[in-house]
This record gives sequence, structure tokens and C-alpha cells, in this order.
Amino acid sequence: MEKKKLILFDFDSTLVNNETIDEIAKEAGVEEEVKKITKEAMEGKLNFEQSLRKRVNLLKDLPVEKVENAMKRITLTEGAEETVKELKNRGYIVAVVSGGFDIAVNRIKEKLGLDYAFANRLIVKDGKLTGEVEGDVLKEDAKGEILQKIAEIEGIKLEDTVVVGDGANDISMFKKAGFKIAFCAKPVLKEKADVCIEKRDLREVLKYLKREEG
Repeated sequence: MEKKKLILFDFDSTLVNNETIDEIAKEAGVEEEVKKITKEAMEGKLNFEQSLRKRVNLLKDLPVEKVENAMKRITLTEGAEETVKELKNRGYIVAVVSGGFDIAVNRIKEKLGLDYAFANRLIVKDGKLTGEVEGDVLKEDAKGEILQKIAEIEGIKLEDTVVVGDGANDISMFKKAGFKIAFCAKPVLKEKADVCIEKRDLREVLKYLKREEG
């Protein structure tokens, strides 16, 4: 029997082309403010949880229908569907983790048939965002803990795990994974990676896994 392996993808700007929160911010008319905070967080200049709470607070009172509008603009990264299909064929458990929101992540989980999805939730009251957020992916080291959690559930050693990400909040999962791929990533993450992919096509990941596997 082939050894089970696990691959964990970051969501925003990795599995999909967008930053979910930036798309929602367009609907709220606060895109520039939010983008500025996102950029600082991705470069590691701001603590992730603080930056997320700060950004979500700017979305306060946005009607849920407008959030739904933003979701329609989220597109899969080139090669995502083929890559996930091929990974499944090779016997991988395929998971996604996001410091963003389940409203976007769960759709993509369903569309791609992923095994696991972890994300945060925007709090809604009376059909509007309250400006608050809760969930499993708020803390600095959350993604690393989630990688470990899935590996334990599936009985997979950490050395048999692969992670794909692009920003500072992926560092904790990079520290724990057996093989680390930086995808069109910020410099702060590239220095922690085994491989850096600059072409925005997820099929590139498969080339490196072939080498890794064999």
C-alpha cells in the first residue's frame, strides 16, 4: 500500500487569485484602507490577528448580500482543478487553510472536493456584518497547529506533509511541514521554503512533488 501523504494549501492568493477580504472591502468602499493593512500583515510588519480584526472592523454594517456579491468575483488560480485532481489520484489528502473566511473557503472546498477546510467566520447580526471575526485561524501559529491536527487525524507523519503558501501568516505551517513550497510569495516566506515557484500556475507544484516522491 502506498504511503499516505498530506498537502495543505493556503487559500487567498494561493488556491484562489484573490484576497477575500479585499473583495469584501470593495463592496464596503474601504478597499484602499484594507489593502494597506493586508500588505503590512503579509510582509510580516503587523501581527496577523491584530491586522485581521482591524480590517474586519472596517467592514462593520455591510449587508450580507454585498458579501455574497464579493464571493462571485473569487476565481481559482490557474491549474488549481487539475492539480487537486492529480494529487487525489496520487493518494494525497488535500486540505486548505485560510486566515480569511469560511463563506469563501467552503465554496472552493466543495468545488474542488477537498478533504479539509479551516477558516475564520465573519459575525453576522440582523443581516449585517458586526465588524467582528471568530475562528480557528486567528493566532500567529494557527496554520502550523492545523497542519499537525490534520496529520494526527489521518495518521500521517509531519515529514510526509507538503505546504503551499505565499505570505507571513504561512510561516508556522512552513516550520512544521516536510516539504515547503512558496507560491508567488513574499520574501519573508521565500527564505523558509524548499522551493519557490514564480509562475502563477498551480500545476508547477506537481513537478516538484514528482521529484520529492521519487
